[in-house]
Formats: sequence, structure tokens, C-alpha cells
Amino acid sequence: MNNKKIILGVIGADVHAVGNKILAYAFEQAGYKVINLGVMVSQDEFIKAAIETGADAILVSSLYGHGELDCRGLREKCKESGIGDILLYVGGNLVVGKTPFEVVEKKFLNMGFNKVYPPGTLPDVAIKDLNNDLGVSIDGSSITY
Repeated sequence: MNNKKIILGVIGADVHAVGNKILAYAFEQAGYKVINLGVMVSQDEFIKAAIETGADAILVSSLYGHGELDCRGLREKCKESGIGDILLYVGGNLVVGKTPFEVVEKKFLNMGFNKVYPPGTLPDVAIKDLNNDLGVSIDGSSITY
């Protein structure tokens, strides 16, 4: 266990539960304390959970294609709530249609997300990024600077 807490959930009216459970399991196995909010989670619920638990990151998942609408303004709400610097990751099928991922990624980075993942990204990729961003070593211990 690395003592880092992450908030995980599926935003908006999305009900894809299987991917959420796989992600929760993968992050737990990587040593993270996962607060899994499940499906159909509002922005306010993500923020409230992050504040209440002292979370280090919020990981947003969306599969039904409306992630762009559901995620718009999340960074601003985090700032208004006093957690403006929290890591924000998002992944899945985030927009409707066949938009090139580079366009989708740029859109979400401009919305204040730190990392954006396309559909089919393996959990190991996000775990590696999270370890780097939070200063967690491969053995799960925290790196102090």
C-alpha cells in the first residue's frame, strides 16, 4: 500500500460498471486506496468524495460518448472547492462519433485534465502515469523529494 487515495467513478448518466470494477481492482492491486463511487456519478459527487477523503487524484471514466459534456467545468469546480491542483485523469469513449484521439485529448487537456486515455487503454498505462505524477516508486512506497 502506498497511502495514496484515488476517487474513481463513471460520470454522468453512464452505467458501464464492468470497466469501473476492473479499474478499481487494478489500482487496488497497484497499492492505491480506491474510493469507487460506481456509475452515474455527478461532478459534485467526485469533488465531495475527494475533499472528504483527502484524495490525491480523481479518475473519471465514461463510455457512452458524452464525457465531453459531463466533464466540462470539472477543473473549475475543483478550484472553487479548494482542490484546484488535484490530479484529474479521464478515459474511455469520451465523444460521440469518429473524432481522432489527438483532437479529443487536446480538448480534455484544455478543460484542465492532466491525462486523457483513449478507449481500450490498459490499466497499467494509467497506473504508471499515476505513480509518476504522485511520486510513487515501483515497490509502492512514496518517494519524498
